[in-house]
Amino acid sequence: MSTSPVEPPTEEPVPLGQRLFDSPFWLLAAGLVVMFLFYTGWGLWEILSLGDAPLP
Repeated sequence: MSTSPVEPPTEEPVPLGQRLFDSPFWLLAAGLVVMFLFYTGWGLWEILSLGDAPLP
């Protein structure tokens, strides 16, 4: 019976998505930034796409 040496696990970098989901504060910040940009962009689009108001 032969025994092979046990290799230590390699240290792989943690992906960005996993680091984001592991930290609730970064997840909260990312959610706020995405929603702020989405609603601000949507509001600007609505303002810029409005037609001229008919004046009496």
